[in-house]
Amino acid sequence: MKHEDHEGREVLEGRLNLSADIETVGRRVIDAAIKVHKALGPGLLESAYERCLHHELESRGVRVRRQVPLPIEYEGLKLEVGYRLDLLVEEKVVIEVKAVEALSRLYEAQILTYLRLSGLRLGYLMNFNAVQLKQGLRRFVR
Repeated sequence: MKHEDHEGREVLEGRLNLSADIETVGRRVIDAAIKVHKALGPGLLESAYERCLHHELESRGVRVRRQVPLPIEYEGLKLEVGYRLDLLVEEKVVIEVKAVEALSRLYEAQILTYLRLSGLRLGYLMNFNAVQLKQGLRRFVR
């Protein structure tokens, strides 16, 4: 599946020259998310899934931070304008957690923007309100 970021470049969901280390972190993220989704199912608030996924990753020895501030830099100014990464895993992978009826292009633009602003290459958009997590899972590589 192809997406275009704000600058018109194609972003493919898949593997695009990522290091083995980043791919390993990505697999650990997916495994943990599947476990959380199987245990809780759909219907909860995003904050509940975020906290549970954070806990699951930490229990597996994975370094993860919640609600990480993401400033915008503009013409030499560093602006703290309220953007936050839901989860930042091993300082390599961004996770945006949703619990919505359906994922939209707006959410895809959000994760692509977070990747661009953070300088990171791998991000996951996860909608835990899906019957099966794979229906609500999108992978983005920059």
